[in-house]
Amino acid sequence: MTRYAILMRGINVGKARRIGMADLRELLTAEGYRNVATLLQSGNVALDTDQTPEELGPALEKAIEARFGFAVDVILRTRDELAHVVATNPLRDVAADGSKYVVTFLAEQPTSPVDAALEGVDLGEDQYAVDGAEMYIWCPHGLLNSPLMTALGKAKGGPSATTRNWNTVEKLHAMMG
Repeated sequence: MTRYAILMRGINVGKARRIGMADLRELLTAEGYRNVATLLQSGNVALDTDQTPEELGPALEKAIEARFGFAVDVILRTRDELAHVVATNPLRDVAADGSKYVVTFLAEQPTSPVDAALEGVDLGEDQYAVDGAEMYIWCPHGLLNSPLMTALGKAKGGPSATTRNWNTVEKLHAMMG
């Protein structure tokens, strides 16, 4: 069995695309996944399965759409992959507030350098680092007013992605056991 962190993109933001975590746990348990646990209301799940990532992602997306009536992208990380994210933490020396420090989890590694998408953007004090399929982002003045987050939000193309603040990343890592 492999323990996976499941990161769902774009659920429970505003009034649309709502999924109750108890309902989600019930669905995933009924689908045969083991040790299903959720964290917060933003679509963070840990579960055990014998499925490969190539099987698990589509199976979860299909089950969620069938049960809740809308498509949801899921991004997967194994326990070891999530441990690597936490251990790597390339901005640990500057990111002093876990609510203003985020990790964007990409479905796959970007095919073009992130630097190219940000060319000409004045990042102010914002900083970022890319490691494989994760982008670490430090926004010392908050995410809403971040020139980096604004520029990334306007970037087109690229793999599916979802973002979690560092506090949530650490809690999810702890939940993985």
